[in-house]
Amino acid sequence: MKRTVFTRERIYFLLAILIIALWVAPYFILGEHAHMRIHDNLDSNIAWYKVLVDSGQLFGPIQANIPQIINGELSRNAFYSEYYGIVELFRFFPPVIAYGLNQAISRFFAFLGMYLLLKKYVIQGENQGFIIIVSALTFALIPFWPNGMLSIVGMPLALWAFMNIRNREQMIISIVTITLLPFYSTFMLGFFFFLSAMGVVWLVDAIRTKKPRLRLLFSIAYMTVIYLAIEYREIASLIFSHEKTNRSEFFESKNNLMQTIMLIFKNYIIGHNQDQTLFEFVILPVSLIALVIVIVQKSWKREKLFIGLHLANFLLSVWYAFWWYEGWVPLKQKISILNTFNFSRYHYLRPMIIYVLFAVSLQILWRYQKKWRIAAVVFAVLQMGVLIPSNEQIRYHTSPSFGEFYAVKEFAEIKKFIGKPVQDYRVASIGLHPAIAQYNGLYTLDTYNNFYPLSYKHQFRKIIAPELAKNKALKSYFDQWGGRCYLFVDELGKNYMFSKHSSKVIRHLNLNIHAFKQLGGDYILSAVPIENARENRLDLQKVFQAKDSYWKIYLYKVMMLQGGYS
Repeated sequence: MKRTVFTRERIYFLLAILIIALWVAPYFILGEHAHMRIHDNLDSNIAWYKVLVDSGQLFGPIQANIPQIINGELSRNAFYSEYYGIVELFRFFPPVIAYGLNQAISRFFAFLGMYLLLKKYVIQGENQGFIIIVSALTFALIPFWPNGMLSIVGMPLALWAFMNIRNREQMIISIVTITLLPFYSTFMLGFFFFLSAMGVVWLVDAIRTKKPRLRLLFSIAYMTVIYLAIEYREIASLIFSHEKTNRSEFFESKNNLMQTIMLIFKNYIIGHNQDQTLFEFVILPVSLIALVIVIVQKSWKREKLFIGLHLANFLLSVWYAFWWYEGWVPLKQKISILNTFNFSRYHYLRPMIIYVLFAVSLQILWRYQKKWRIAAVVFAVLQMGVLIPSNEQIRYHTSPSFGEFYAVKEFAEIKKFIGKPVQDYRVASIGLHPAIAQYNGLYTLDTYNNFYPLSYKHQFRKIIAPELAKNKALKSYFDQWGGRCYLFVDELGKNYMFSKHSSKVIRHLNLNIHAFKQLGGDYILSAVPIENARENRLDLQKVFQAKDSYWKIYLYKVMMLQGGYS
């Protein structure tokens, strides 16, 4: 009987690996025709990796800057450490292949980590292989933020390793795991929150058992030290740099109490765009059904983990929502780190918690009555069905493909037309992301970065000040954050995706071209025509369009007047 169960579980395991392989296969088959997320991906990170590798500063000194972006005022420290695995993938492979490999690595170890955690520490008893594997597989297929690598989806693997170390089991593989994980995940965007939470777990465990649990404490400290060593650039910036950055004006705690309460439930049900779980459709109702069963059976004591997971899931949404509550403002104004570091991101723990909750909920249904076993299988299959449309080739099929987005041939024509070395002139974009120009090697005055000099933000603001004065939403967006240092236009709002089929026309542009020229600006790349270009001292040079490009690019040059630039 046990051999039959083992064989069945092994088949499930291999089938799960096959599904993951099929999930990521399009990146390798379609190449630049593959579709992928644009927000916080194509519009930023993918271009950053290329810019970093091309800059020659991948292993540059701590004080190095990236000359291609914002006149060389962007610090090398604003980008990932050279020791992160994803950077090395983009260093040695073509971008789409590197992206596909990152997806494959992340999803495989997400599956493996959740499988190991559930099998050893959560789901006990025979005939539970299906629940363990389907829960681990669905976790591995969530639409997580890809550039985080294993920052979110690697947490189950880390927890499994820490639990082993605590119990003095499988010590070698567990130590190897917590040693290598930091090279394929980030500290600031994931594991800071996990490790600090593990610190709380250690403290509670030590108090409860009246034992110091030194192995667990030292392993948490050991993994933290590795992260700090990898992130030596960012640590140096925090300790030694006294220059204010755009993060100094990051003021987002502006929700009133009612808005905060609404945000609790929005985050609880829908989640955040960087840690989406698709919890609301199947897992939420399944976990509530399981809760009803626990209440009916009065099995509170036996289901402590289940109750704890429910509570933790909700409390993390409460913490997230209240981080943006206006009541924090006085404290954030006094303590700068509360502005420069986003402590709301403890919600990154939710995907792990939610899918462990899913597994435990299915087990409760499975054990309740035989007829509920069919329901458990149906719910598991339904969650798979919910996740399928989140595959990037399906979800973003109406968006431009990788090749269409970056439009390499079209930009090659633009550079050829300008006819000068790219380092000899500066451009900015309207109606399309500056990451596209950056990816194609152009030197840009605009950028999307969360860490650049505040003085540059203020200089750049002079260019768009007349447009910001027309639009309160854009003004607040730029002044209270500024991560998108873009040429904002009132008539376009926060839309940077005007295709070559768009009929949009800018009729009343009002830019401070003198400020643009003071920063070294020579050309503007616009995705839409500017009707009053000449009023802004802009001369249309040529319109560029390519069959395999998403964009129609209107190239405008700052006009020369007698006596200099206007």
